[in-house]
Amino acid sequence: MTAAPPRPALAETARTLRDLVRAEAAESERLRTLSPPLVDAMWSSGLMTALNPVQAGGLEPTLPEMIETWIEMAWQDGSFGWTGIANLPSSFAAATYLPDQGFAEVFTANGNQVTMGGQFAPNGQGAVTEGGYRLSGAWNFGSGTGHSQYVAAGFLPMDGGEMRWIADGVPELMVALLPRHEVTFTDGWFVQGLKGTGSFDYTVADVFVPEHRTFRLFSREPLRGTSPAGRMGMMAVTAAGHAAWALGVAKSMLDDVQELAATKFRMSDMAALAGRPTFQKGLAHHVAAWRAARLLVLDAFGSAEDAVARGDDLTPTMRADMRVAAVYATDVARDSAQWAHLAAGTSSIREGSRLERAFRDLYTGTQHAFISEKVAIDSAQVWLGVMDDHFSL
Repeated sequence: MTAAPPRPALAETARTLRDLVRAEAAESERLRTLSPPLVDAMWSSGLMTALNPVQAGGLEPTLPEMIETWIEMAWQDGSFGWTGIANLPSSFAAATYLPDQGFAEVFTANGNQVTMGGQFAPNGQGAVTEGGYRLSGAWNFGSGTGHSQYVAAGFLPMDGGEMRWIADGVPELMVALLPRHEVTFTDGWFVQGLKGTGSFDYTVADVFVPEHRTFRLFSREPLRGTSPAGRMGMMAVTAAGHAAWALGVAKSMLDDVQELAATKFRMSDMAALAGRPTFQKGLAHHVAAWRAARLLVLDAFGSAEDAVARGDDLTPTMRADMRVAAVYATDVARDSAQWAHLAAGTSSIREGSRLERAFRDLYTGTQHAFISEKVAIDSAQVWLGVMDDHFSL
């Protein structure tokens, strides 16, 4: 039997927070944003800056290291894990792609102690003006903004009332970074699951954003850092996060129902759940499916990263492979969660239990457009040669 690879050091760092995360989970849900002790722990442990380039206090981990860390965080709690795939990549992108003046203003001037969240989708418009943009727009589900000093806002630059295009059929999409006080929060975070993520709605009305506090959404030209991730872009890192998050939450449910099975008796059953052949078969199937999905994710992202590290181009096929792996892992996670929820019976509906919270979290997080059916279709069309590329992959 091949020995399992050692757990990455960053995932071990996350593992040290298990007791605190369990203790604070209910409080984060009550606050509807990550509790202050958890935010403090992300900073004191080094997690908050871990993905950053070295110049911004980061470790520049590999994508497999990021994936294993996010799986661990999401296994602990869905909201904690989701914040990890929101705040950490936001800071990574800003620190990697901001022009030097923007980096100095946002990171250096703050001793790299900067938390970021928000929505990168282009739900705003930025009228081009001297030195920057006049930004207006409304963004929903700004993950991690409850404790963020800077808020990311995706937008379309409008030059003389017209959109900008960087290639045939490819619009220019930008991301602005705004100090918290320039953003109006309208809340809206009253939801079924992921309640502790502080994913608030927000608006901006005719706020000037200097050019140096913006960067292109699909940039793969890093200004800082030496890791291949910077040359793979925000879409690859975000896809890795979504795949890992779904796998982590699903694993928590599989682990919890397996532990429960020894003492769980369903009404009219003479044996514990662990003794039922149907449960045994279901557990074997879903644990195997989960392991296979994890290996697919690590292979797709790790292979693409290795190619980029060798100096190869990140091809449309590689990008499609990563996005399909993320969609597949999400589908497997959802199926595993549903099975665990049903197998646990009434134990899975007790308010406040890990099983109940994880089920709500998973069915909320998997509604995200980033791992939707449309992504799988676009990716398959690249594989089939129906299209040469799709800019959003």
